[in-house]
Amino acid sequence: MIAIGCDHGGYTLKEAIKAHLDERGIAYKDFGTYSEESVDYPVYAKKVADAVVSGECEKGLLFCGTGIGISIAANKVKGVRCACCSDYFSAKYTRMHNDANILAMGGRVVGPGLAAELVDVFLDTPYEGGRHAKRVSQIADLEK
Repeated sequence: MIAIGCDHGGYTLKEAIKAHLDERGIAYKDFGTYSEESVDYPVYAKKVADAVVSGECEKGLLFCGTGIGISIAANKVKGVRCACCSDYFSAKYTRMHNDANILAMGGRVVGPGLAAELVDVFLDTPYEGGRHAKRVSQIADLEK
């Protein structure tokens, strides 16, 4: 199960990604928002982050205007490694090297076609572990 959420600036992109996930047969839980009416992105970042950290959902997808604000908010939740990505290489390597558990994107930055590619590589790429595990552990230590 994938957790998804957005603010008003990411709503349209979130809806496009929901359709893409439906096409791929990937289950998700939509934590809102459910329209383009102005809302505060930290609320939705926290809902998705909590679902991922608790294990309710395996990974998360977040959307705001740029992807930046909502990723900053999500990263305040202990256990979250959220990466804001707008290119394929970054979306792939944040999984491989950082074991990122949430991908953030900007609805005013990334179009639906590219966003679907980024979601696919993010969801389908495994974490390599190995030499990267020490660094991911050091990140976790920063939360203590």
